[in-house]
Amino acid sequence: MGESTAARATAGLSVWLAAGGPAPPRLPLAFESFLYLRPEHQALQASAAPVLSLYVEDAAAGVSVAQLHVSFEAETGTARSPAQAPFGAVQLAPGVGTAAVHLLLDAAEAHLTGLGLRRLALRGYPFAYDPAGAATLAEALRQRGYRVALAEQNYHLDPARDYEAHLHASERRRLHKCRRHGLHVEQEPPFLLPAAYEFIRACRQERGQHLSLSLERVQALFKHFPREHFLFSVRQPDGEWAALTVAIRVSETALYNFYPASPLRCNAFSPVVLLNEGLHAFARASALTVLDLGTSTLDTGPNASLLRFKRHLGGVAGLRLSWEKELG
Repeated sequence: MGESTAARATAGLSVWLAAGGPAPPRLPLAFESFLYLRPEHQALQASAAPVLSLYVEDAAAGVSVAQLHVSFEAETGTARSPAQAPFGAVQLAPGVGTAAVHLLLDAAEAHLTGLGLRRLALRGYPFAYDPAGAATLAEALRQRGYRVALAEQNYHLDPARDYEAHLHASERRRLHKCRRHGLHVEQEPPFLLPAAYEFIRACRQERGQHLSLSLERVQALFKHFPREHFLFSVRQPDGEWAALTVAIRVSETALYNFYPASPLRCNAFSPVVLLNEGLHAFARASALTVLDLGTSTLDTGPNASLLRFKRHLGGVAGLRLSWEKELG
């Protein structure tokens, strides 16, 4: 593993860079890492490209206060974070300012430029996960000349709010219909993953959509991170599935509804409304503050019907940004 320490420091901070990553920090993090930024998760992200890991260290406090993992391909001249995950980019400890971001990206951009990379792309986390940190990162990137390559609406539910009370009247009627017909939410055991994956794949295929991960990759994630991955379903009275999702505990505060799916034959019930009630209850019982419903973006632009559905669920609109910068 190639290692170096940035020569320049800001207010007692310095950068440690591991060119043969993904690498864990030398000094413990002063914050809980988002799941996707953990080196163990980075190692599972489907990419044969090298990974550069960088940490901003506060030697006096004995902690790391920022992290970034970048995957890069010399052939295309592009570096990106994440390699393959819902988001990557820079995560900061509470109270850390833009100076630390500049220090981190000075080191990252210089190293990548030295390798002949020409572009750096960063996909940020939803602002709801850490509003102050997301705003600090956005301001630092603006100052550095990054352009916003994609701005997306990201919806989430607040588990502290009553779920049913904040549903649109039409969705409340569907929720009551599910209950009247005996549909119910279950947390499924991981050994049902192959069958669940095929159910989700078939539901997505009916709607002309595809899954971003293979079954093998999903199984690997459940195996390596069993406390962060969950399988929830809505079952009919006869035991058949009416809806399924993979839920991911991304941090100590956020649960992500990653792969919600329901077959067209169940449209009259809209069992995903009941499924989200189950996730909402799980998030509340787990003392989480964000149930992330994700973005609603198609290749052609925003998915208007999905955005409307998330609003009808009582979803709170937020922002998620992706940035790009030409290096050199």
